[in-house]
Parts: sequence; structure tokens; C-alpha cells
Amino acid sequence: MRNEFTAIVEQDEGWFIAYCPEVPGANGQGRTKDDALQSLREAIELILADRLEEGLRGIPKDAIRETVVIE
Repeated sequence: MRNEFTAIVEQDEGWFIAYCPEVPGANGQGRTKDDALQSLREAIELILADRLEEGLRGIPKDAIRETVVIE
């Protein structure tokens, strides 16, 4: 499955700063735009993995778990 997110990139005194409006708290930085985007990708992955783990805690064993695809 492919996930797409918006990346906003700004330059500030030799650094590129990137953030994602769809994932609060996800941001990255780097000396190049590509470095900042890679840093942002990693931040998004970590945040979503953490939210998934946290969201699945406490779910009853007999609950039905399905995957929903949005295109």
C-alpha cells in the first residue's frame, strides 16, 4: 500500500526545514532539501508506528481486525 502525505519545505539560513500538515509533530531538517525530506519520511514512519501500537493496546481479543483501503 502506498501512502502519500504533503511535505512543506522552507529554507532558513542554510538549513531546509520540512513538515507534514497531516501528521502533527512530523518534521525534518537537513542541509539539503532531499535530506530534509528523508528526515521527514523517517519522522512520519515513527509517529505512525507509535500511534498504531498505542491504538491497538487494550483491544479485546475477540474484536475483528480489518484493513480499510482509501484510494
